[in-house]
Formats: sequence, structure tokens, C-alpha cells
Amino acid sequence: MMEREEIFSKVLRAGRRTYFFDVRATKADDYYLTITESKKFTNDDGSFHYKKHKIYIYKEDFSEFKSILGEMTDYIIEQKGDEVISERHQKDFKKEYNNDDYTAKTEDTLKATESFTDVDFDDI
Repeated sequence: MMEREEIFSKVLRAGRRTYFFDVRATKADDYYLTITESKKFTNDDGSFHYKKHKIYIYKEDFSEFKSILGEMTDYIIEQKGDEVISERHQKDFKKEYNNDDYTAKTEDTLKATESFTDVDFDDI
């Protein structure tokens, strides 16, 4: 599909990512939306490049798309709040393990240490 001229555009800059929201026109002069994610990557030599991902949303899908997007974003905020929780955004971030993970890891560690022989320094 050939890209058409933007009719209306908005840009959201979010760290290394930039989101472009563009209203475009079809050949029949009807409108559709493109959302482009552009992410900056730095090469080892200091140069950089961008990777882009684009989705097209057409009018017949707007209602359901908007509804599902709202439902999904509401769910995330209800479950986790709107504070960003990640290693990248918090210097003091510590991953929490649920008890089952911790117990399994502890049991694995105990099994691994059981295979060692106790050494008494008097034996050396």
C-alpha cells in the first residue's frame, strides 16, 4: 500500500521510542489512522539507526479498537497502578519472587549443596 500524505499528525516522545499518530487519506479520499513506533538503537561505533513498526487502523475498526485499547489500559492501571515499575526506571528495583519460586530455588540450592562433602580444616 502506497503511503498517502498526512492530513493530521501528533507525536509522542517516550525515551528511546517515538510514536507517530497520522491521519491519512485513501485514494477514495476516506481517512484511516497509522500508528508508527520508531525506536532508536546505538551501534558499537557510536552511530545509530531506527527501527520502525507501523499499524494501520481503518474506520470500520475504530469502535472496537478503541474499546479494547481502553479495556486493556484500564486493566493494567487497575492491576498495577500507573507508577512505572522496572529495572530500567528504578535504580533500587529488586525483583520479587513469589513464594513458590523462592521455595523451588531454595530446594534446588539445598539439593546441590548436599552433594558436597564436608571438609574439616584439620584434615588438610
